Amino acid sequence: MADDSRIQKTDIIGSYAAIGDSFTEGVGDPGPDGSYVGWADRFAVLLADQLPAPDETAGADSVHGLFRYANLAVRGRLLDQIVEEQVPRAKELAPDLVSFCAGGNDIIRPGTDPDDLAERFERAVADLTNAVGTVMVTTGFDTRGVPVLRHMRGKIATYNVHLRAIADRYHCPVLDLWSLRSIQDRRAWDNDRLHLSPEGHTRVALRAAQVLSLETPADPDQPWPPQAQRNTFEMRRDNIQWAREYLVPWIGRRLRGESSGDEVAAKRPDLLPL
Repeated sequence: MADDSRIQKTDIIGSYAAIGDSFTEGVGDPGPDGSYVGWADRFAVLLADQLPAPDETAGADSVHGLFRYANLAVRGRLLDQIVEEQVPRAKELAPDLVSFCAGGNDIIRPGTDPDDLAERFERAVADLTNAVGTVMVTTGFDTRGVPVLRHMRGKIATYNVHLRAIADRYHCPVLDLWSLRSIQDRRAWDNDRLHLSPEGHTRVALRAAQVLSLETPADPDQPWPPQAQRNTFEMRRDNIQWAREYLVPWIGRRLRGESSGDEVAAKRPDLLPL
């Protein structure tokens, strides 16, 4: 079956703004300066690479200097917070492309209705498409291999169906993470099992470039290298360590009504050269 999430490459993209939560901020992909890199930063580099050089002697630095990128995403943000805080800023910046990923933190909360969530998401998409060049809609992951989120797979699938329908109505390209099989591998995920690893973020960036019909340096779905199978004792030990280090603190924050992004600001609030 053909992948209908891809669009034909038309206009050159000279500016890009990413909005969303921890996934788009880049949590799980630490950079050398202590901040996070993430798929959106990596995707921005691929977008910059597609710009024509200003002259024959200009190198990669000159090309990247023509491209501007903002990342407004903040970890822990719910859909309504993203719409309130980040969508207006994205409209102000009015870039050629906006990637919009939101709703994941809502979906994992008990009692969330994916139908209602999708209606609010659609209103934001309608608002954005009136102010920016193109809005790329991002679906949720297939969480069958994520222990703490496996039971929410049905809700995520329902939400994804809505997102695809919204994208169709507003002529938005779709970054379909559900169909990206390579991120089903454990190595695509950080130790907390909730965020992608650097390699996982890289594969998402490559898929995003494919969606816009850009040339990519590698296939995001290329097979992972073989690895030795772990025995039951090792898996049980890892699960206990993960629960102690990540699951219990995560549950504690939920019970206290706290967010990991309470004291965090957007890492790139302005459209700036890479």
